[in-house]
Amino acid sequence: MTPERPDPMVPTATYRLQLQPAFPFGAAAAAVPYLASLGVSHLHLSPVLEAVPGSGHGYDVVDHARVREELGGEEGLRALARTAREHGLGLVVDLVPNHMAMSPRHNHALWEVLREGPKSPYARWFDIDWEAQGGRVLLPVLGHPLGEELDRLEVDGEVLRYYDHVLPLREGTAELPLPELLDAQFYRPVWWRLARTELNYRRFFSISELIGVRVEDPEVFDATHAKILQLLHEGVIDGLRIDHPDGLADPDGYLRQLHEATGGRWTVVEKILSDGEQLPASWPVAGTTGYDALRHIDGLFTDPAGFGELLGLYRRFAAPQTDRGGDWEATVRRAAYKVLTHELAAEVDRLTRVASRVCTTSPEPALRDRAPWALRTALQELLVRLEVYRPYSSGDASRVVTEEAAAEARLAFVVPEEAGAVDVVRDLVLGRAGDGPDELEFRTRFAQTASALRAKSVEDTAFYRYVPLLSATEVGGNPGSPAVPPEEFHAYCARVQRDWPATGTVVSTHDTKRSADVRAALAVLTECPQRWADVLAEVTRDGEGVPDAQLAWAAWQTVFGLGEAAVERVQGALLKHVREAGLFTSWTEQEPPYEEAVAAFVAAGPCGAPGEPVAAFRSRLEPHIRANLLGMALVHLTMPGVPDVYQGTEGEYRALVDPDNRRAVHFPHEDPGDKGAVTAAALRLRSRRPEVFGDSASYTPLTAQGPASGHCVAFVRSGAVLTAVTRLSLRLTRSGGWRETLLPLPPGRWADVLAPEREFSGHARVEELFERLPVVLLERVGDGSSE
Repeated sequence: MTPERPDPMVPTATYRLQLQPAFPFGAAAAAVPYLASLGVSHLHLSPVLEAVPGSGHGYDVVDHARVREELGGEEGLRALARTAREHGLGLVVDLVPNHMAMSPRHNHALWEVLREGPKSPYARWFDIDWEAQGGRVLLPVLGHPLGEELDRLEVDGEVLRYYDHVLPLREGTAELPLPELLDAQFYRPVWWRLARTELNYRRFFSISELIGVRVEDPEVFDATHAKILQLLHEGVIDGLRIDHPDGLADPDGYLRQLHEATGGRWTVVEKILSDGEQLPASWPVAGTTGYDALRHIDGLFTDPAGFGELLGLYRRFAAPQTDRGGDWEATVRRAAYKVLTHELAAEVDRLTRVASRVCTTSPEPALRDRAPWALRTALQELLVRLEVYRPYSSGDASRVVTEEAAAEARLAFVVPEEAGAVDVVRDLVLGRAGDGPDELEFRTRFAQTASALRAKSVEDTAFYRYVPLLSATEVGGNPGSPAVPPEEFHAYCARVQRDWPATGTVVSTHDTKRSADVRAALAVLTECPQRWADVLAEVTRDGEGVPDAQLAWAAWQTVFGLGEAAVERVQGALLKHVREAGLFTSWTEQEPPYEEAVAAFVAAGPCGAPGEPVAAFRSRLEPHIRANLLGMALVHLTMPGVPDVYQGTEGEYRALVDPDNRRAVHFPHEDPGDKGAVTAAALRLRSRRPEVFGDSASYTPLTAQGPASGHCVAFVRSGAVLTAVTRLSLRLTRSGGWRETLLPLPPGRWADVLAPEREFSGHARVEELFERLPVVLLERVGDGSSE
């Protein structure tokens, strides 16, 4: 029996669960009573559609028409929805429109394309460039060049086998000799290294195992969304999180179509906004998944002056080259050049071909006589200067691909006339060269390549090279200027309440490189940079076994932020760190001696006896770490937007980059501590008084008065709920504490939500407000008329 369909509604708070075979729908259902008691309104589920068997995340979808059997199938999902509904909870589901798994044996649509070629009815599903590679799909699955692997390719009936890979054979080719058989297919199995330059299908970033889907095609949209829409309209699920819309050919059109198909259900998009960038106002969504909120929350607890000092100490300790970790902007630029010429070389080739075709066939003489190398150079020079993920058709692309960027790009050419290629490419991006099929394809491919470039060069490269403060190298962050003054934070919150009041907000996710509680500890280092440098000098005095100084700085910060942990967890995170950085080893050009040295250093240094002074230092700073931890949690849960609580983070939760942050959690937490109490109090208050935090709510900053006023950040929601937190508590302690600092409260009596017997009114002494905890959540309980 299908649960009764609820009215469309905006969540008051969501709770993210990472589903996997080890934590299926049944396990989620068992956790429902506990999660309902926290005060959330909806469970936020990772992808639920059929994925590659054994997948630990579900983003590698193979069948959009089926709910994943390993999780319990559709009946398991419906049973979870019924249980959730019985406890007053709804479901929000993560939807993956951009890509599917490049796994033919599991992906029927892809299997048919490889078997029947471009005439297959499924060929329109996938973003394949059939003009490249002689009309054959390049499959980078071989461990070595083809000649070395022929003996391992086996024809088995109507399929071709290579280890775990199973590929369909074109009809009538099974009896051919192997070399002829391979030439006769609609695909070409090749050495995996050829993917970098020869690939002819769009993928997710540079992950060849995920093939791009053309949801801009109405038929493909209908086929890939039918099941989710059915579940939505039948009331099994209530809202959607859209994964990676930047990869789509037309995010604007897709989101409009989705909005119409869902009837306007609450939907947020995983859109990374660069510093100062605004979400396109035309998008019919509730907002983003919340990385912009994360940046502002983290920045609020980062000392700007202390970060500058920490940066100087890092440069002296690690001596990084300017564009290899010494300067943020230079590091991003160099990383972008590297990504374009390596991981995204095939994408740049395709763009160059389209641009060259436009120039060759255009009736405009100004576009003629443009050499492919010049167009390629212009493309690269403009792409590396983008400061956002991509331009949109709904936005003004000229604000993204600026004339200033074009002027810089022209300097890459020695001959001024050849620099005209920059203007040609820019005109193509801005739509000034017409709206023909080739021009439209160019604009689309440029935007898609731009988003992949930004993700790979910033999140997956520069974040691991520029490491003065690891807490700043987070998705959506600005490591070059990580601190956010209180007035800037308040202005951001006011904009969110005005423009996107139902947007998502997060501090920890399945994609954060460090959980909020690890970042809370690291932020304290900006309040004591010299003390950190002194500790580091003590533990690295002999310099033995240090592979490189940048890695050492990052490794010691990692163990400081994480605290005591199994050495394997730290080694795993640091191995990923050095491979992503790509300075001495990488995923595709691994250097075993260096990686072994890193593992040995982590075990013998940060996780060994030399790490004891760092552990002792962390212990001494524990009160200030706690202030940040609680402050970040309470601000997140009471600021404008819909907070998403990542699994396990209602209590103290220390995790590093995935897969460390996707470890199974156990419900309920037996000892949630102060953070658990603060989290539950805020969530239950949101549940009890949704009007205080919703679309029609208000956000009003409060300013403390007195000698330590800058250390108190406070705001009021709808005149009814007041949040106050301690900011930069170590600096506060050194300067003499709160002393006579006061917080003028709005009229009325205000009770502490965690200790209702404590009431305040008028000009409250901040020291008394924070007598129990370094944060306080107050609710108005009287209008003060009798006082």
